[in-house]
Amino acid sequence: MVKHHLFWPLIFLGALLVFNFIYSPDFFAIKMRDGHLYGSLIDILNFGSPLMIVSIGMTLVIAATKGVDLSVGSVVAISGAIACLMISNGDGSLVNVIISVGTALLISLVLGVWNGFLVANIGMQPIIATLILMVSGRGVSQLITSGQIITISNPHYKFIGAGSLLTLPFSIFIVAIVFLIAYLLTRKTALGLFIESVGCKPTASKLAGVKSKTVMFFVYMFCSLCAAIAGLILSSNVSSADGNNAGLWYELDAILAVVIGGTALTGGRFYLAGTLVGALIIQTLTTTIYMIGVPPEITLVVKAFVVLIVCLIQSESFRKSIAFRWKKRHYPAEREVKQHA
Repeated sequence: MVKHHLFWPLIFLGALLVFNFIYSPDFFAIKMRDGHLYGSLIDILNFGSPLMIVSIGMTLVIAATKGVDLSVGSVVAISGAIACLMISNGDGSLVNVIISVGTALLISLVLGVWNGFLVANIGMQPIIATLILMVSGRGVSQLITSGQIITISNPHYKFIGAGSLLTLPFSIFIVAIVFLIAYLLTRKTALGLFIESVGCKPTASKLAGVKSKTVMFFVYMFCSLCAAIAGLILSSNVSSADGNNAGLWYELDAILAVVIGGTALTGGRFYLAGTLVGALIIQTLTTTIYMIGVPPEITLVVKAFVVLIVCLIQSESFRKSIAFRWKKRHYPAEREVKQHA
């Protein structure tokens, strides 16, 4: 059980929740107001939804390419900027919102194709290929918004990130749908096997007939699509688009969520459920830091330190090393007996 990839992430998530409960007994309180559920746990799920969606896409990229997609934060900003700009220039009708959302998603797929082209066809390293879009994409998002924050007031669009369905935030259902689609595609079809084979042994999988370029195109397109959905949720939740700050550092949080969830950066086998747990840990940690009043200037330092501890505890080699040193210090005679024997 200890060796299960979800054991340590769930232990740490539980420890965070217990700490929050001790610090604030009302942490687990959930109230019903006007037919909607409110509470800290609901907020964690709601505000963590964009990160969970981005992390799902990042999981497939890491599994298939042994690399990361650093452009997801910029795609988040571009998606929200396009949707808000089109809605602000439109008539505000439901049709206008659907067209705006569809355009943002379509452009995100094009950006995914661009990343896939650089990696699969040009042979560029994933971290360099996506770094190009990370830098240029942030500039594109600022060009779309003209360097300003686009503010809109549209109930149809606001429902995506701030609406409720069956008393729960609508964003939670979006996460469930994205996760279900990813799970069915990767666990109920041969696609998941192709992704893992390309990530483990790209040359061998190519000789076996697996179209590695097609797989890479798919994972980058899917990752960009996930980032675009996250951008829509973020921008609709605050009814505005900020080309400079929207999705900032999301790529790093997504990578951490994937690693905490048990997926190795060396590619191959991946764990979608573990990624969701990792994203929940990141969001719960962020909520905890704000709740205990950590100064904003050292928030990232505290966050990085805690994540480092989680990753070290989760590492089997690190745990064995600590256990060996502890045993060597407390039972030196036993070690000497074994050496003489």
